[in-house]
Amino acid sequence: MAGDIVRTWVAGWAVSRRTPPPVEKLWGYYIEVADNPDEVGRHVLPEAKESLVRSAAASVSAPRTWMKMPAEPEEIEPWLPRGWVVAWKETGHLMAVDLMATHPAPPDGYTTSVETIGAVTCIRVLDAAGEQAAKGQMAALGEAVVVDRVVTEETHRRRGLGGFVMRSLADHAVREGAVLGVLGATDAGRALYETLGWKKHATLTECIYRP
Repeated sequence: MAGDIVRTWVAGWAVSRRTPPPVEKLWGYYIEVADNPDEVGRHVLPEAKESLVRSAAASVSAPRTWMKMPAEPEEIEPWLPRGWVVAWKETGHLMAVDLMATHPAPPDGYTTSVETIGAVTCIRVLDAAGEQAAKGQMAALGEAVVVDRVVTEETHRRRGLGGFVMRSLADHAVREGAVLGVLGATDAGRALYETLGWKKHATLTECIYRP
């Protein structure tokens, strides 16, 4: 199950970030990442076997290449060859939900804007001055969507905007015929998403090549 969710997440992340399509490898997928000083590319493994982790790691020669997989970091760390480290602070959670519409209304004093370009829909929440208070986006993959880049500006936190963005994205996805939502969450994001019915399916361990 986690492997299928990883495959959906990989495909949707690439669409959302407008990167080249994922390239299939023996161990999973590789995505080239441009315009990011912290990452030149990422290998994503749907299954965390020692042989696959070692093969993916051995294929890398470019610093700032990442590797991600559904597993606990303590399990993966002994398999990493020299130059690779676990990115403990970046390790997150692979989550999914059966989508449903809830018809949310923005909190008082806020308005929303919705923009769809190709398969990517972005929802922005604006304050009374027209400034962005929160946002989130998702990539559509047929019956699934991958939610990405959900953020609330610091001065607007604890006002329910994050939950409103998530519910609004879900409503839009349901109207378009999607039934499944997938995302990769931080610790803080996981706490919010679980209140909205999302469930964790695996820890998403992240490693980086820093020779």
